This record gives sequence, C-alpha cells and structure tokens, in this order.
Amino acid sequence: MKPTHLATGFLLTLGLLNACQTTKPAATTAAPVVMKPIWQSDAYTLYPDRVVQGQHEGRALSATQLTSNYVSPVNDRLSPRIEFKFSINGKDNEMAPGLNHLLLAVPRPSGAAIETPPIVFGQRYEDKTPVAANQYLDPSTPVRIRLDMRPVLAAFKKDGYFTTFKGDKIYQQDFKHVYVAGGTAPLSWDFDNLTNKPELELKDADGDGIYEATLTLNQPAAAKTTATSWQKSVNTADFPQYSSDYPLADALYNLALEEARRAVEPDSTFRTGKEWAGVWTRDVSYSIILAQASLQPKVAMNSLLRKVSADGRIIQDTGTGGAYPCSTDRMIWAVAAWEIYQATGDLAWLRKVFPIIKQSISDDVQNAYDQKTGLVRGESSFLDWREQTYPRWMQPVDIYQSENLGTNAVHYQANVVLAQMAARLSQPGQAALYKRQAEAIKFGINEHLWQADKGYYGQYLYGRTALSLSPKAEALGEGLCVLFGIAEGERAQTVVSKTPVTPYGIPCIYPQIPGIPPYHNDAVWPFVQSYWALAGAKAGNEASVMESMAAIYRPAALFLTNKENFVARNGDFAGTQINSSNMLWSLSGSLSLVYKVLFGMQYQGERLVFRPFVPTAFAGHRRLEGFRYRRAVLDIEMDGSGSTIGSITMDGAPLPDAAVSGALTGRHAIKITLIAPEVAMAPAPASVARVANRTSPETPAVTFANGRLRWAAVEGADEYLVLKNGKLATTVRETEYAVPAEGFAAWQVVAVDDASRESFASELLELGREASGGQQVQLETVAGKSSLPYKGFTSKGFVETSTTKNTTLTIPVTVAEAGLYALDFRYANGNGPINTNNKCAIRTLRHGPELLGTVVLPQRGVEEWSNWGFSNPILVRLDKGTTRLVLAYEPANQNMNIAVNQAMLDYLRVRRLE
Repeated sequence: MKPTHLATGFLLTLGLLNACQTTKPAATTAAPVVMKPIWQSDAYTLYPDRVVQGQHEGRALSATQLTSNYVSPVNDRLSPRIEFKFSINGKDNEMAPGLNHLLLAVPRPSGAAIETPPIVFGQRYEDKTPVAANQYLDPSTPVRIRLDMRPVLAAFKKDGYFTTFKGDKIYQQDFKHVYVAGGTAPLSWDFDNLTNKPELELKDADGDGIYEATLTLNQPAAAKTTATSWQKSVNTADFPQYSSDYPLADALYNLALEEARRAVEPDSTFRTGKEWAGVWTRDVSYSIILAQASLQPKVAMNSLLRKVSADGRIIQDTGTGGAYPCSTDRMIWAVAAWEIYQATGDLAWLRKVFPIIKQSISDDVQNAYDQKTGLVRGESSFLDWREQTYPRWMQPVDIYQSENLGTNAVHYQANVVLAQMAARLSQPGQAALYKRQAEAIKFGINEHLWQADKGYYGQYLYGRTALSLSPKAEALGEGLCVLFGIAEGERAQTVVSKTPVTPYGIPCIYPQIPGIPPYHNDAVWPFVQSYWALAGAKAGNEASVMESMAAIYRPAALFLTNKENFVARNGDFAGTQINSSNMLWSLSGSLSLVYKVLFGMQYQGERLVFRPFVPTAFAGHRRLEGFRYRRAVLDIEMDGSGSTIGSITMDGAPLPDAAVSGALTGRHAIKITLIAPEVAMAPAPASVARVANRTSPETPAVTFANGRLRWAAVEGADEYLVLKNGKLATTVRETEYAVPAEGFAAWQVVAVDDASRESFASELLELGREASGGQQVQLETVAGKSSLPYKGFTSKGFVETSTTKNTTLTIPVTVAEAGLYALDFRYANGNGPINTNNKCAIRTLRHGPELLGTVVLPQRGVEEWSNWGFSNPILVRLDKGTTRLVLAYEPANQNMNIAVNQAMLDYLRVRRLE
C-alpha cells in the first residue's frame, strides 16, 4: 500500500528540452527566469538550477558556484523524555532489550537540579515528573545520573562474579568500566562504542559504590551546520569536463571533482573522508568501481596495494569480532582491481593483482564458503556495525555464521572477474574453476535468498544450528544483484520496482530496526543510492533512475559537500551516529551518474561500450570532454533522452556496437543522438515501491519453562510466527506456545505487525535431548592446561592456543549413536572489543584429510579473558564409537593481525541433532 503523503512521482514534461523550458519575461522587465521542476515529491523539489526542501534551498549560481541556506533541525523541539540504561564494560547487559530507565529532563518547580536518585543496577527507574504536551528539552540542560552499583560489588566480593539478567557471568577481574547509554545526545545507544566516549563513563569518586556522571543535553555548541556557499577553488582542469543544460548538475559534478582531488593524500592514496583518515578496503574499492578507476587510476592502484598484507592477501578492515572471517567483504577489492585493468589496459597490473586475489579467495573457500547452501558466510558488506543491522542477541560468531546478500553478491563478482583475469592471462583451467564457484554462489543466492512474495531478496540467513531468512530489504545487496547479473531479465526488473524506497531515498535496510539510532539503520547512503541508480538503468526503470538522481543531488546541493550519509526519516545530515564530509564513495557516486548512467560507459573486457540512460526530465544536450580510456582521450557529445541510440559516430564515422576498442590511441570525438522513449516505442516506465519510513516490531525475548515458550507482548504486533529449526511451525496470536516433547529442536519467535512487517527472530532456544550440555570433551585432557589466572572455566582447566602454542590438538570424540552432531568450542578471547580490531582467532577442524569446517573464535572484550562463549557450531555426521578429530592452525587460518591469533579453549561440546 502506498500512503498518499509520500512522493507523488514525476512531473511529465513535453518536448526534448522541456525540463529546461523557461517563462521569459517581457524585455522591459527584470524578473528572473522561472524554471519548471525536473522532479518533485511532498518532501522536496528538484529544478534545473536548484533543489528546494521546505524553507531550505540549494542553488547553482554557475557551474562553479553553489549557495545554500540549509540549517539542520536536529536540536529543535527535542523531547524531554530521556531513556537510558547502564552498561558494564560497554555491553548491553543491564536489562532486557526495550526495557529502559526514564528521566524527564524538565525544570523542577523547586528549582532543584535535574537528577536521578541512585538507581540500582538492573532495577528499572521511571521518573513521574509532570510534563506539558508542548514542553521541549531546554538548550544546555544539565542532568546528573546516579547509579547504585553496591549489589554488583557485593556479588564480586561474595562470589567473584556478578550474574547479568541474561545469566552471563561478569568476573571481578574483568570489571573495567561503567557507562550510561541512551538516545539523546551526548548519550548513544551504540554500546559497542561506549568505550570511545569517556564523557559517558560513570565514576565512584568517594568509593561508596554510587557511580555518577553529569551530562549537558541539547548543547547549542553541538548544533550541526554546513557551509552556506561553495565556489570552486581547486584546479581540476586535467579531469574530464562536463557541461549540460542543467546548471545544478554541472555544479555538483564540479563539486565532486574538487572533492575527489581533496581526497588524495600526499602519499598518493585515497583518504576515505574528511573525518575518515587512511585507506579502507571496501570504501576505496566501491569508489574505484563507481568512478575512480577512470578518474584517478594511479591513485586507485596505490590505494588497493596499501590494502595487501605482507604475504600477499587482501586485508579485511578491522571490524566485528576482530575482522576476518567474521567480515569477508574484502573481496570487493578484486572487482575494483579488474575495473582498473579495464580502464587502463595495464597488463603488468593484472599480473600483479591476480595471485593476490587467487590466494584470498582460496582462503575464503576454506574459511567461509558453505558447501551446503553454496553461499559465503560473513557480515553484510559495508554494514559493519553490529547492532545497526543485526538483532541484539547476535554475537560476532553468529554474524560469521550468517550468509548475507550483499557479501555474497561481492563474492560472486569476485569469482567472475578472477575467471576473466585468468582467461586474459591464458589460464583456461583456472578460469573454469572460478566460473564454477561464481555460478554456485549465484545459484545459492537465487535459491535461498529470493523472496517471490515480495519481489526482492532477503537480507541474510542467520541462526546457529538452524538458519532462517531475514526478510528485510538490503539496498546495496539488491542493487549489486541486478548490476552483476545475479538477478536477470524479469527478476532484475522486479527487484528494482519492488524494493522499498522511502521519501528521501533508498535506505540501507527496510524496515528499520526499532530503538537503534540512525547510521546504517534509518539512513540513506549516497554511494548506495548510486549503485541503485546503476541497477535502475540496467533494469530499464526510468522512474527509479530519476528518483535516484534526485536523491543524490538533493543532499549535495543543500549540504554543499558529498556527505557520508543522512537520516532516512527526515533527510538531515545531522542525527546519524557518525557523518563525514568530502566522503570518497559519495562523491564517486555523484560522478558515476555522469559516466555510467547518463553516458552509460561500461567497461567490457577489452572495449568501452556506451549504454546511455537519460531520463526524460533530463533530456537535452550534454558534453564530456577529456575522458581518458587507456591510451585514448574521448570528447563526447550527446543529445536527447531515453536509452535507445539513434546514431553514434566517432570522428564522423559510424561506431559499430557503440563500442570503442581498447587498442584505440589519440584524441577522438564521439557524438550520440538518443531516440526519445515515445519514438522508440519503449514500454511504460516501471514503478517504484515508495513506502513510508517505518520500523519493524521489536524482537521478542523468549523463555522456556514447563514445556511452553513464553514472551512478553510486543508493541504493535498482531501475531507471532513460531519457527522450528528455521522453518515456520505455526502462527499464534497468544504470547506462549506449547512445545511438543521430542528430540533436539531450535525454536524462535517472530513478531508481525498489521502491515506484515516482521521483527527479527528471537534468539534460538535449543531444546530437547542434549540441547544445552551435550557431551563435553575437556581439552586439558588432550593438551597441557594453561597456568594463566583466568576464571570461569569448567572442570580442571583450559588450554591456550596461539600461533606457537597447541597449534594442533587431536581430540577423541566418542558417541553412542551414529547421527548428525553439532560441534562447538567453549572459548575466551580477550584480545580486543567485539566491534573492532583484527585479532579473531581461527582454526580448522578436520577428520583425517576431510575438512569439517572452520572454527571461529572472535574477540569478546578488551582483556576480558574470563568472558567465555561458544564458537560457531559445525554440523558433522559421526559414526558410532570413537572418532579422532584434529583442530589445527593452518595457513588459511591467518587472521588480519598475523602476529596475534590466540584463544583459550575450555572444552569441545558435542550435541546430537538427529
């Protein structure tokens, strides 16, 4: 259903240059030229020379000058309802999700300071102070938050540990810090990054067990502003020069060129953004594919090579649980490397990158490829902030176990380009291997992630011993599937027309996650919008392409820079958790609208092909001068609109197949005339799935007792889906369900609202025989136990494994019955936080030469060596009797740190599933 208050679509225009038609005043008047809109919705309007959003306007005064009066509304009319909760060691461990403390930050009648009483850790506090209906948070409101930690400290003294509401034990020696998290700045719900916000740490200055912090809310100094004008000040004459009938598009192109030049560091590598120093694998790779392979190929080469380890592997940036293999989207590097070759024809470059990609994919095949589904494990590509994209219950090891749409699209294309590289380097056997691997991934995506009822792909498979599909749309993954040809023909068209789009653009995910502030959640990223524009052009959806162009031009014109992201619900650059100006992939996306959409330049191996796509509202004359393709320089002129080429010439002669040979040298003039859609008898424009920006229901918290699953009613939920082993068992309206008495089964509950929006599935409850304990093989019985002073282990001790200690463990497993078993390890890894760094420990589990799987042991907290959890489960069929398994540190298990690959192992858990 499409709400009537959302985007109303395009204004149909008449004639080839209708978008630029003007109402000319009489010669005796000085009235300004009035231009008709190109595109408009209830949210904003795009004109040839400006964008208007309410009272805000960004205008092109010329091709090199822009002005804007945009002011962020982020600090206006803030609610005085301050929700917060406390955190030990930067984790969400005080109360159940959705259960928060409430402070009403309004002036007290007595004039007293706004403060809480000492709130006992784990006991909800609710402020009853009256608040008027139209009362807002005053600027610079100080609040004092007080926390009573005495019960926690008493538990440390009595037992040596404190047990959280989830049943987890926090040992006294692991107790480092206490923080406050919340939803009103400077508070943040980003638990994983609380350790980076010292102002949110509570202190016990007098040692009485009462921890305190004083915060200033709604600080005017924190109000977000942007520049009011931009005028070109950097020489970009050596870059391709663009001009058209649309002053705003021309100015934004020149702004992107200037920012592209500013994005190069003195060492000739890319700077990711104004606020993001250094080279980041995925950022530079996506940027290179969009535009930088053509614009700055030498800098692109330098940047990619900076992200190669000393032993010749692609580096996965720091990320969830210690980076690789929890995150595996580094392979987009391969696609970028191939784009550079196609743009430059540099065979030496191809020979250099081929073995790097080959080795990296070889590691991934062992560590991350799931032979059962044909898919690749690992975190969502670029969506690398755990709680922004995943349910709160998922730990880094669960993220490793998941199989995501965008990441799989990346691995598909990496294998495709590696096959093309092998063919170009005369290695047909290798080319066939990588082509087969690519086809297996493509089949897996279409088999396991496609949602026929929705018309687009699901977000990811997730779970532990049983995987289910998150039905959320994941914008980058949807776009890459169309762009890379994973979705073909009618399916590609369906994806573009059915994937949800909100009023300010396509959000990273849809629907949004409740209670999570904007960043990846509830946000639009211009570079993702650019890939969506490329997908729309490939699918032939003019409405989608036009809407994407508007969604990219709007923020750049109002903010006068290419921002990293903006809030989906209101289009504002402020309000997201982090945001950078001069963002490399955003500015590259803006350039791609000219190179890859309007002029439709596509590299196809050893040639450059023109596949223009000009929306009717952008019809007219445009020129691109000085575009470099290998050893040639192209000056390109184009007239008209649509995607059908009426004529194309080079130096006055017809250009067969609209393709330029990679062997071309010198400077050449290309002229293109497009046939308007009505002349070409093109089908009616495909639709766009415009939706309101909504959240899904909260994830249910499910318990089991007396043979029944139970959960609290979820706000807005109409019904609940009960999943058994990842499959729908039943649908209920009650908040409990009687579990049949039977063997092992994994149970989950999904809340569904009246618009069929689904919550995440609850954390798995594994019930039945051997569900919780199973058989335990204590590892100190197969290797010498460690003397390290850590707590929380079972039995008599634990074993240390590193690059030099216990690199191979032979583990006898004896079972009474043949069957399918889940094998996982209880472990500790205190080498870093769960959200960053690069010290995830990795091991290989084998039975003889047979590869059973990769054991992933992610970081669990800085110096939290008494914080124990389980690795990913590996499902193995075991024969009755004793089987000797080998857990080993193999070459493919090298992590991104290289030097530190360490964990403590308590026991191997063996549970029979069937």
